[in-house]
Amino acid sequence: MVILRPSEVRATRTRLGLTQAKLAELAGVTQAYIAKIEAGVADPRVSTLEKISNALERGAVEGRHISVGRIMSSPIIFVKSNDKIGRAVRLMESHDISQLPVFEGDVQVGSISETTFVRKIASGENMPRLLKRSVSEIMDEPFPTVSKDADIDVAYHLLEHEPALVVVEHGKSAGIVAKADVFKLTGKSKS
Repeated sequence: MVILRPSEVRATRTRLGLTQAKLAELAGVTQAYIAKIEAGVADPRVSTLEKISNALERGAVEGRHISVGRIMSSPIIFVKSNDKIGRAVRLMESHDISQLPVFEGDVQVGSISETTFVRKIASGENMPRLLKRSVSEIMDEPFPTVSKDADIDVAYHLLEHEPALVVVEHGKSAGIVAKADVFKLTGKSKS
């Protein structure tokens, strides 16, 4: 084990996603003391730095991996490419979601979202006529897929640019993660 210098505590704690309170709990010291060390106003004893270093090491092991499967929604609510757009709208309204993957059998072939509808209506599409059209006529590209065991950070980076991700397990679709799903971890520690 490497004993950290006081100036390294904050950067290490932040990189591991630990709060001062969680680190204090793991190290057996107060949160106020961790704050003082990080601010450079306390000069801890070597034994205290050793406890903090051990706690950070434990925190790294405990918080190392949160899988995408922990926040995914399942079963997947989806439409088929030959479904009418009206069905897609009803599904999104009844399930309070803003996007759907489009499947043909077990294969995702596209996606449809509120943005897709707004884009069509803004371009002059007649709403009653739009609702009678087939999903395949207006669907967008499929959502990216990610393994159920993938680290949550992978999902965060993909969701910066995508409205949702389809989660796969053993080559089959197992769930979906939308931007709102990242809040499922709010208030929970990584341990």
